[in-house]
Amino acid sequence: MAAVYSGISLKLKSKTTSWEDKLKLAHFAWISHQCFLPNKEQVLLDWARQSLVAFYKKKLELKEDIVERLWIYIDNILHSRKLQNLLKNGKTINLQISLVKIINERVAEFSLSGSQRNICAVLRCCQGILSTPALAVIYTAKQELMVALLSQLCWSACRQPEGAVVAQLFEVIHLALGHYLLILQQQVNPRRAFGDVTAHLLQPCLVLRHLLSGGTWTQAGQGQLRQVLSRDIRSQIEAMFRGGIFQPELLSSYKEGLLDQQQGDVKTGAMKNLLAPMDTVLNRLVDAGYCAASLHTSVVANSVALLYKLFLDSYFKEGNQLLCFQVLPRLFGCLKISHLQEEQSKALSTSDWTTELLVVEQLLNSVANNNIYNIAADRIRHEEAQFRFYRHVAELLINHAQAPIPAWFRCLKTLISLNHLILEPDLDDLLASAWIDAEVTEFRTKKAQEALIRTVFQTYAKLRQVPRLFEEVLGVICRPAAEALRQPVLASGPSTVLSACLLELPPSQILDTWSLVLEKFQSLVLPYLQSDADMALKSLSLSLLLHCIMFNMRSLDSSTPLPIVRRTQCMMERMMRELVQPLLALLPDTPGPEPELWLQKVSDSVLLLSYTWAQVDAMFSLNCSQYHSMSGPLIGVALEISNLPSLLPGVKTQHWKKIEKFTAQFSSLGTYCLEQLYLQKMKRTLMQTSFRSEGAIQSLRCDAAFIIGSGRKSLNQRTTASWDGQVGMVSGLTYPVAHWHLIVSNLTILISYLCPDDVGYLASVLLRTLPMGKAQEVSIDEEAYITLEKISKAFLHSPLFPEMQSLHSAFLTCVTTSCSSILCSGAQRDSGLVSQQLPWLFEKDHMVVGHWENRFAKAGPEGIEPRGEIAQNLLSLVKSDFPIQLEGEQLESILGLLEVISALQLDSLLPPYHVHYFLVLLSMAVTKLGCSCSSSLALKFLTTCYQLLGYLQKGKSARSVFKIMYGSDIFEVVLTSLFRASSRFLIEMDDPAWLEFLQVIGTFLEELMQMLIQMKLSLVLNFRKITAFLSSSKPYTEAASSKQLENQNPQGRQLLLVSLTRLCHVLGPFLKEQKLGQEAPAALSELLQQVVLQTGAVLQLCSVPGARGWRLPSVLISSVSTLLEADLGQHCRDGGADISQGSDRTLLSHVALYQGVYSQILLELPALAGHDQSFQAALQFLTLFFLAPELHPKKDSVFTSMFHSVRRVLADPEIPVQVTQDIEPHLGALFTQMLEVGTTEDLRLVMQCILQGLDVSNMWKADVQLLNREASQEQPVSLTVVGPVLDVLAALLRQGEEAIGNPHHVSLAFSILLTVPLDHLKPLEYGSVFPRLHNVLFSILQCHPKVMLKAIPSFLNSFNRLVFSVMREGRQKDKGSIDDLPTVLKCARLVERMYSHIAARAEEFAVFSPFMVAQYVLEVQKVTLYPAVKSLLQEGIYLILDLCIEPDVQFLRASLQPGMRDIFKELYNDYLKYHKAKHEGEKRYTA
Repeated sequence: MAAVYSGISLKLKSKTTSWEDKLKLAHFAWISHQCFLPNKEQVLLDWARQSLVAFYKKKLELKEDIVERLWIYIDNILHSRKLQNLLKNGKTINLQISLVKIINERVAEFSLSGSQRNICAVLRCCQGILSTPALAVIYTAKQELMVALLSQLCWSACRQPEGAVVAQLFEVIHLALGHYLLILQQQVNPRRAFGDVTAHLLQPCLVLRHLLSGGTWTQAGQGQLRQVLSRDIRSQIEAMFRGGIFQPELLSSYKEGLLDQQQGDVKTGAMKNLLAPMDTVLNRLVDAGYCAASLHTSVVANSVALLYKLFLDSYFKEGNQLLCFQVLPRLFGCLKISHLQEEQSKALSTSDWTTELLVVEQLLNSVANNNIYNIAADRIRHEEAQFRFYRHVAELLINHAQAPIPAWFRCLKTLISLNHLILEPDLDDLLASAWIDAEVTEFRTKKAQEALIRTVFQTYAKLRQVPRLFEEVLGVICRPAAEALRQPVLASGPSTVLSACLLELPPSQILDTWSLVLEKFQSLVLPYLQSDADMALKSLSLSLLLHCIMFNMRSLDSSTPLPIVRRTQCMMERMMRELVQPLLALLPDTPGPEPELWLQKVSDSVLLLSYTWAQVDAMFSLNCSQYHSMSGPLIGVALEISNLPSLLPGVKTQHWKKIEKFTAQFSSLGTYCLEQLYLQKMKRTLMQTSFRSEGAIQSLRCDAAFIIGSGRKSLNQRTTASWDGQVGMVSGLTYPVAHWHLIVSNLTILISYLCPDDVGYLASVLLRTLPMGKAQEVSIDEEAYITLEKISKAFLHSPLFPEMQSLHSAFLTCVTTSCSSILCSGAQRDSGLVSQQLPWLFEKDHMVVGHWENRFAKAGPEGIEPRGEIAQNLLSLVKSDFPIQLEGEQLESILGLLEVISALQLDSLLPPYHVHYFLVLLSMAVTKLGCSCSSSLALKFLTTCYQLLGYLQKGKSARSVFKIMYGSDIFEVVLTSLFRASSRFLIEMDDPAWLEFLQVIGTFLEELMQMLIQMKLSLVLNFRKITAFLSSSKPYTEAASSKQLENQNPQGRQLLLVSLTRLCHVLGPFLKEQKLGQEAPAALSELLQQVVLQTGAVLQLCSVPGARGWRLPSVLISSVSTLLEADLGQHCRDGGADISQGSDRTLLSHVALYQGVYSQILLELPALAGHDQSFQAALQFLTLFFLAPELHPKKDSVFTSMFHSVRRVLADPEIPVQVTQDIEPHLGALFTQMLEVGTTEDLRLVMQCILQGLDVSNMWKADVQLLNREASQEQPVSLTVVGPVLDVLAALLRQGEEAIGNPHHVSLAFSILLTVPLDHLKPLEYGSVFPRLHNVLFSILQCHPKVMLKAIPSFLNSFNRLVFSVMREGRQKDKGSIDDLPTVLKCARLVERMYSHIAARAEEFAVFSPFMVAQYVLEVQKVTLYPAVKSLLQEGIYLILDLCIEPDVQFLRASLQPGMRDIFKELYNDYLKYHKAKHEGEKRYTA
């Protein structure tokens, strides 16, 4: 057969054979084992290569698809498993250079023209060659071929191709770079490597790296792959530059070119012709022709940072600092900003500025991080070469300020960190462009600006030149400028920085700075304020600076030196006389209709200074007895007149009244400061001894009213502005937030002196400003800002709020009023009629509603039930047509209010409020919902209403509700409403929202009935009415009439089922606790029997299986559990063994139901494990079912079925470990019940399964090889299995020899212990496993003495594992913390304790004692233990040495190795010195 195909070679070369046939023949020849050709693989590969070479040299004409298929054919050969096997077996396959050249030519064609003709197949061929070492040698042996390929590949990628070619192209680039890096490592000619990289690879690789860094090819679905590949290629490019451009051999050439010095002694012959490598690199870098103009700037910029980093990585070391600096100006000169002249900032776009400034930042950070700039060395040795360069950079940055760009601030910060003198000559311009005149709005830019200002202040604070710095700041503020365009001088960031700096300054510098600001204010601003808006704005800036300085200086106290106190007092007096009072005099006596801007700003300025002065004056007076205030003593003076002049001496009361009128015209900083002054006045008044006098109280009330009233108009505007908390940022926009913040922060002072109208106003503002509905997204920079909503929300949740009873009561009234108004807006009838039917919605006084209970309690003659009036009224409205209907928008509004109500402490309301809230919430819950309300919205609304009603009824005033309504009436009103509403719910029965709703309703109804029992409120009457209502309800009558299920309301059935279940759940336990023979329990027992029958009927209807795959509803499981519990309770109460016919009949009538649910639960138990509530209910049902033998099926054992079902749950791999741990307590409770009642056979089944679980030694032994892999961190056996197995084993062993009579069974435990893993455990795992192993050994030692007679070697073998593991874990490690030490110490104590137990049985263990000591010495020599661990182990081994007699000691000394002998000698000496001597001493005093 082989001969048949031997002519294929001739046919392939024949001109008469069509190319179609040639390709088929070639393919067949490659894959067929029947085709025999000498050197077949080489022949076929050469044929395809020659065909392609001939085509590309124009010697052969081929169709395009034939060329494509030839490339594919070569690709298939190169990637075939057959070729790989041949190469692996040593066969040689030669690739001709001609094939490699045409591959390079095709890649070059693709890079130049972008033509993708055959490129995918070509790249796959290239990938096949490069990925096979035996074939790649053709590239690695000819370095120029690899350089050419790599260059063209990178240029191809720089064209930013798209589609399928991208992945292949980058895969080939990755492979080619890997091979070229190996070539560079083996290159002995650094000149050639440098030339290849700079001439052919530098430019394309720089462009490619830039594009990769920008994520140009990141694609959805391939993003992770592309990111990894992109990162790898960038790393390879950097490694190539490091190995080609910055080789260690080139250091002398770089020095020669950069340091301008001849170093002939270090030159080598090979390097003497290589001149100026840095010039070569930079010329290639700045060349304009190698990439698009749009990319050039960013490519050069990013490359500059990279090249400097690589240069430092390669050449930076001690002594080369100047060399590393000399590169910096050269690289900086490649950036466009280095060539900018004055007024040329606009020559670069914002994006170019951003890119280049980021690079400058990186360059400067490299200088700082590597300590390249040494100020002294630069000045002494290098004539300040570095300093002059940094000055040049600083001038560029200052002259071309770029405040919107964060990197600009960071560059300046680094420069000032290098040397403050770099920026000292331009300090004023720096402060102006980076702070005073900077327009900064973006969050990241603000943070960068804040960091720069902090560095400036910290630097000058260290130099003790803060006054000098402030002089520059004041010069900038006071220079002519358009002040209206300036940002506030002390926004949040600068203010925080300045405050932190001032707190650290000594008092003398603070006072110098304060004096300087005051002088500048007096000389440059105050004389020119009249009618000058710019000057007025400057005065405000200076006032803010004074405020910051005074508020952040250290307070005077008793330890302050007297000269400082006197100087401070002089400054305070000077400020009042020379600044505050003259500024106050500028304010007009009779304000016009619209105050001018300059007057507004002067008003803001002087009131800020007045408030600051008053606050600081009060602080000094309180803390320093040597300070004497101009306002007189602050504490302990009898109060005669209380007015503002007492705070600001020299200012008349009438003048303040004019100021109040003036500031009332506009809301701004001045108004806020005036409020602060009044608040300060109140505090000062309260500190007097006579603050309780009538005059003082009246003054306090007036002051509080002014503070509340001054911002009333602005708060009504409902602003959404945010405030950063800085006084300087209070404006017309942020004033409402600052005003509300001031009020809420000081309510503890204000609330006692507010009139009821003001308290009601505050309550309304609080409700109006609370966030309702969905929270809006907040930007990062606004997270720390203060808003009206944040203030109100914080106050609502504050523990102080309920303590302010007047405000709390007013707020409760506001909430009910708002709820009632929304409800009344949905009235479908005349409001007068609605007010008669639902009067509490129109009653704003809670006390009136609260008094209804007295009216109902007293009204009417005996036998009349006035309490039923409200309930019957509500019930008639619910049954007929409720007069209120809410639509979606109204429902959303009420949900917002309900969210507010949920934040209140409903359980602590007083009775009037409790009753009113109950009626309002109940009215909401029974309200009709319109068509625009979705089912989900309606469910959410009803769930919230009944949750709040439940919270309310848990409160201390819950009894008050039953004074106006019977519990049974509430029950009927709620369920009548819900039965009607449920028919409109278009929702699945297993929807979480519906299940939550049922849970909430059930909880509310159960708590309602429990309260009836606790309060003993006409139990028979109430429960009879409840039972009668449920039996006559529409869902029950439909169920009883056996109508078609599809025509019924399933939601209504579930509501009925929940109601009946909760009724059983309440009555059953109650009757179980009552004594027999009482009349009430007897009547209730009959009711319970009736309810049980009703529940059973509804359950049987609900439990009818549906379609295939039907599962038990979670509601049904809990309901049937409750029913069974009630059934069994009836069974027991009616006589236990002598079952009455009625209860027996009831139980038997539900047998089919119970058995059906039992079977279904056994099937579904694994699926229920993930639902905690359903699983608990299922286990409760199984427990009850097991305890009722009359329900058990006759065929199968219930114990066996339940046991195997639970085993399936524990063995189910899909159930997470955490879920298994959560359900263990519930399963334990079930097993306890089962084992208490189970038979001997049942117990045998359990023991058999446990013993099967114990016999896991074979499984562990099978995986013992895995344990020996040190790198493996995962254990072959799950420790969640090991722990319980060891616990059970120890428990069995503790039963003693009576329970386990066969010694062989006990000895099996040793083989189990030896296979438990103790290596590579985490500390928590080790601390869990070790005590369990110890417990098993201890159980054998204590409880099985007969076994120990023959099993001591096995025992010691297992015990030594514990000793050695403690030594291993307790060794001192080279690295790492000692956090694990407590666990090891705990285990070491257990070892010491076991040693003591062994020593107590001296007769048995005496023979083995020398061997135990020898084993200890052998292991302890291998490690250095922590002292605490060593001490515990030594105390234990001392007890074993007590068992050794003198011949044993001599035996150890003779038999131990030399190194071990020394260890033993030291151990024995310590034993004699510390242990034996101590015990010998004790024996002397022992009788």
